Amino acid sequence: MENLEPILERIRLRFEAENQVREETLRRSRELTRLCATAIRASHRNNFDEAERLLAEARAVAARIREDTAAHPAIFYAGYTQDALKEMAEAHITVALAHHSPLPEPEALGVEYPAYLNGLAEAASEMRRRALDIIRRGHSQEAEQLLEAMDAIYGLLVTFDFPDAITGGLRRRMDQLRGVLERTRGDLTLSIRQEQLQRALQAFEERVTGEPPKASEER
Repeated sequence: MENLEPILERIRLRFEAENQVREETLRRSRELTRLCATAIRASHRNNFDEAERLLAEARAVAARIREDTAAHPAIFYAGYTQDALKEMAEAHITVALAHHSPLPEPEALGVEYPAYLNGLAEAASEMRRRALDIIRRGHSQEAEQLLEAMDAIYGLLVTFDFPDAITGGLRRRMDQLRGVLERTRGDLTLSIRQEQLQRALQAFEERVTGEPPKASEER
């Protein structure tokens, strides 16, 4: 029994250090999630300089998380840490898709493969918002390109037929992405048909009147 107290004190010190890392990682995970959400909003406004600035901050925060948890793998692989890193992957991929840039690689971002795949699925879903904004401005061709990118991502991710314990719950996000993809395809199809109908009506009016439609009547 003489050595029990030193044993327990050693354990206590370890727990205190681990708890301090946990609290700091929780705080940084929340900060990382906030930066990534703000970067995505900036990309939807086409403010890519601001988005890149926020992503640079996010990478710095993520680097601190990895550094702090290097000796505490249980904290690094905890749900809140991996969720925050998944948000970082989503933000970087969303900005890349919106800016028509090459997609970042998971190693460059410093995220685990499950977090990257889930972030990729959520980034594809995020493109619905951008596609709808484009449709409202009448640019169906650009929206079609986004839909093709969403479809390509879904077609590749759906081949990852592994247990959720390996993919981090990718199957659920794929179900969500499939629904988003189908709704976006329906919205885009309706928009294209409306544009075709409008052009047909304008062409008919021009043939009847012998004049092109007035500018105020054009879309």
